Amino acid sequence: MDELVKQIAAQTGISEDMARKAVNVVTDYLKDKLPDSIAGQLDALLNGADLSQTDDLLDAGKDLLGGLLGK
Repeated sequence: MDELVKQIAAQTGISEDMARKAVNVVTDYLKDKLPDSIAGQLDALLNGADLSQTDDLLDAGKDLLGGLLGK
């Protein structure tokens, strides 16, 4: 999660504290909307899990975000 927070802070110009709050809001929202098995994988991914085992999660996340954004 720290890497994501740093990237958001750098790209938006907001503080890391504000970026962390934003990541937590989005993460909580996604975990509420995703099936429990994928929500658990999201936590693992944000806490530094091996990305080679999360291809399905990433694909599901892309699909979900695309749906939320109407794409």
